[in-house]
Amino acid sequence: MSEASDQPEVLYEVEGAVARVTLNRPEFRNAQNVKMTMALDAAYQRAVQDDEVKVIVLAGAGKHFSAGHDIGTPGRDIDKPFGRVATGWYSHADKPGAENLFVREQEAYLGMCRRWRDLPKPTIAQVHGACIAGALMLAWSCDFIICSDDAFFADPVVRMGLPGVEFFAHPFVMNPRKAKEFLFLGDRMPAEEAHRVGMVNRVVPRDELAATVDAMAARIAEKPRFALALTKMAINQAEDRMGLRETMDAVFGLHHLAHAHMALTSEDYIGGQSAKKLKESMK
Repeated sequence: MSEASDQPEVLYEVEGAVARVTLNRPEFRNAQNVKMTMALDAAYQRAVQDDEVKVIVLAGAGKHFSAGHDIGTPGRDIDKPFGRVATGWYSHADKPGAENLFVREQEAYLGMCRRWRDLPKPTIAQVHGACIAGALMLAWSCDFIICSDDAFFADPVVRMGLPGVEFFAHPFVMNPRKAKEFLFLGDRMPAEEAHRVGMVNRVVPRDELAATVDAMAARIAEKPRFALALTKMAINQAEDRMGLRETMDAVFGLHHLAHAHMALTSEDYIGGQSAKKLKESMK
């Protein structure tokens, strides 16, 4: 349950052929702890197993889509057991050294996002406000990103000593030179620029966002379920053959080399950074 509101971390509702999954920690800008991650996975699997559902929408409650991974709220649960695993890894909580963080992020970060990217039903990310760091992974795992004109995107984790978030899709969702700018500067990318570089499908006024997503979902849902699944597989397989999966595997190793380096040379494995410091660093 959410710390301040006693509400579920993820809301789930179905209307017609569309399941709407909503991140629900608005008091913490929908920062993602593992409890939320597991609840999100459960909601996705519920939608997949419902034969009436043909499209899944992911949204965020409150003022922002998501501020990314939880690095400082009262509900942060980095050292707690998962309760269950979904992608085949074992529990991390009682493991020593680098194994602890490597296993945790294989399961809850990279593994989960790959699992969600490969869901056999089309997914639409409905993004408003902040979409930062770990939130990019949620949006990039979806097949479509529709955002409001007040949305912005950022991956400021180079300040933590890291080469980008774990689901390393940066040079695939934008061109490599723009990906370097995005990471090296760590600044906010406004919605219109995200659209210009090809990272999002559409940008609409904030008050039209939900209606635009609903209309798109309804049109997709008119198509045969199996045809949608096969078409999604075809495009994902093409993207993987362009190198996406191999790139993620390679960069995940670099990511954990960076974590180990920061743990040895600074106050912690993220270089003593906090949500506040990262926010202040972005322009």
